[in-house]
Amino acid sequence: MRTLSAAALFLLSIGGALAGTTPAPEGAKVYIVEPKNGALVQSPVKVVFGATGIGVAPAGTQKENTGHHHLLIDTGLPPLDQPIPSDATHKHFGGGQTEVLIELTPGQHTLQLLLADFAHIPHNPPLASEPITITVK
Repeated sequence: MRTLSAAALFLLSIGGALAGTTPAPEGAKVYIVEPKNGALVQSPVKVVFGATGIGVAPAGTQKENTGHHHLLIDTGLPPLDQPIPSDATHKHFGGGQTEVLIELTPGQHTLQLLLADFAHIPHNPPLASEPITITVK
């Protein structure tokens, strides 16, 4: 039996679209390795991405059980049945990167990962990390 993420359960509860057509492997998860939730950090902030049960591949690579990371900064989840936007709050890592140094202004910020398929569309069910909150000195 497949377990849905908190984000997927929320979307189902409000009747929203679940996600794209690329299936997520059963049990797959994404998470932020560092920084930890509640961390006090300095900019640039090193963010390390984690994935279990799914491979990471560059965007455009249409291979089963793979995807690439997107870092959501100070924003909620985008529509999960469309390509993830590319802007200041939706950072794409289409090269298959698994970490980044990112400049953030002083203050509180939220970070969340969202994995997407070869076409930048989230998997079904979506593979989103729990959001974390950090404070930049």
